[in-house]
Amino acid sequence: MQTRCHLSVLPHEQAKKYGDRVVMNYRDFGSLKWKTMSWNEFSQIVLRVSNAMLNLGVRVQENVGVFSQNTVQYICTDFGAFGIRAVTVPFYATSSEQQIQYMIGDAQIRFLFVGQQEQYDKAFRVLPQSPTLEKIIIFDRSVHIAKSDPSSMYFDDFLKLGDNLPRQSEVEKLWSEANEEDLANILYTSGTTGDSKGVMLTYGQYHAAMIANDKCVPVGEDDRVMDFLPITHIFERGWMFLCLTEGAQLIVNTYPKEIQESMRETHPTCMSAVPRFWEKVYIGVQEKIENSNPVQRKLMRHAVEVGRKYNIEYLSRGKRPPLALKLEYETYDKTLFALVRKQLGLENAHFFPTAGSYVSAEVEEFIHSIGINMIVGYGLTESLATVSCDHLGEPYTVGSVGRPIEGIEIKIGENDEVLLKGPTITKGYYKRDALNAESFTEDGFFRTGDAGYMQNGELFLKERIKELFKTSNGKYIAPQMIESKLLVDKYVSQIAVIADQRKFVSALIVPSMPELEEYAKDNDIDYNSPEDLCTDARIIQMVGERIETLQQQLASYEKIKRFTLLPQPFTMEAGELTNTLKIRRAVLNKNYKEQIDEMYKE
Repeated sequence: MQTRCHLSVLPHEQAKKYGDRVVMNYRDFGSLKWKTMSWNEFSQIVLRVSNAMLNLGVRVQENVGVFSQNTVQYICTDFGAFGIRAVTVPFYATSSEQQIQYMIGDAQIRFLFVGQQEQYDKAFRVLPQSPTLEKIIIFDRSVHIAKSDPSSMYFDDFLKLGDNLPRQSEVEKLWSEANEEDLANILYTSGTTGDSKGVMLTYGQYHAAMIANDKCVPVGEDDRVMDFLPITHIFERGWMFLCLTEGAQLIVNTYPKEIQESMRETHPTCMSAVPRFWEKVYIGVQEKIENSNPVQRKLMRHAVEVGRKYNIEYLSRGKRPPLALKLEYETYDKTLFALVRKQLGLENAHFFPTAGSYVSAEVEEFIHSIGINMIVGYGLTESLATVSCDHLGEPYTVGSVGRPIEGIEIKIGENDEVLLKGPTITKGYYKRDALNAESFTEDGFFRTGDAGYMQNGELFLKERIKELFKTSNGKYIAPQMIESKLLVDKYVSQIAVIADQRKFVSALIVPSMPELEEYAKDNDIDYNSPEDLCTDARIIQMVGERIETLQQQLASYEKIKRFTLLPQPFTMEAGELTNTLKIRRAVLNKNYKEQIDEMYKE
């Protein structure tokens, strides 16, 4: 049963309820060994953080920065700050020096908590250009502190400032004064246009979100929840807080690239993820099917078709499956599908919230077909994550983003823009009065910038209004929809559709090099470099044929007519991706102007 209280006291209320029960599974920096932390231990560390922050001089509603990957120290720092009514300002662990310098200055941050060497080095380099920054506190004890740096300290030493809880009476007084209007976080959106702005999130928004999500998302005490996405991301942050209110166990994944190994080692029942994670699962399983012998291939394809009929044609529509279909599905579910889930580490799969970008209907159908409950949803940082989602056990439509959560009012405005009002919606952006005036309608609805429509109680998205391309022939193109169709191909790692003010649609494609190399080997294609592969006529023809197959259902004006294979991936370092791995199209257009112009030559 959910514990409903102010976030400032949540760890301590849950410690009273659960005591020595495990709340977190984690690995120390650089360690391969999984450890556990109980609710009592969590509560005590949070109390020490709150006391240490007061001894350091952190004030009520002061902004405290956290620049780290997912760690238990990060979570304890968040709740320690909440305990003294401070505001945490999370930075993505991959943020650039320019980004963190801007956020430190904009939020007037004096104290910055950092994760590992990379984050410390960036923070130390911007220290001379950040007049407000006084102290850097480092989570990873193995970080080398520069000899010329007298202002940094390790988290272990910081905690000692809170030993024996010297300021606990003040902490408890602040608990009693905590209210719903206080700011809890300022989350800076990375922005596909490069325009970073701080979204203000209050405790009241979190409180409303916890109650509303509790009514439609069935996470509970018996769930083991993998924290895979960065805690800085509002989707993971809101989800993690919800799980803590429900008494679920967290599995804190510090190293995103090791997620597959972490899942197999820890056997989560739930995990929030972006569609790209499930696209890779889909590609992996499809590849195994393709590489099987003819008998196995036929069996596996039949099993997936049975799963599709059972889960999509019947259960998703609220219908009872025929007994014969039910029995056949249960057989596959206990054998073939169970084996697939085991290989993923999901033997005890419960459900998996998925949001953050366009979900391919093909992938969504497939994941449901193999017995994994994907809950597709929609939300923004400004809405404190969830606006709508599929409700487990209720009818849902593949292609929708679910039903609105309680308290959210959705209105469809001009240009089909989705407009929002409710207790989880931000009051605005930090110190951005002009932008705030533009972001809300006269009657108080927040402008999402997404186009969509409601049908039978479900929300369907069409495209980002600002990302809708218009060809020189006057046709409108939704690039994300086209990109999602091609990302299910094993040879496509990244893709950027080009079409705005152009005669036809083209694309920049970063192929999956290991797959391309294997194809070259199997087809006796000699090469010395990735550049050789990307310019080989046989490779280009093969990729072109696969693209043509994948876009058969598109209108002729939406289809990619030409493409360029790029030997190097889009990167955050080059400014081509945001911290949440969304494409910055303006930067790509600039960086690859020569290749793009070449595709439009007569």
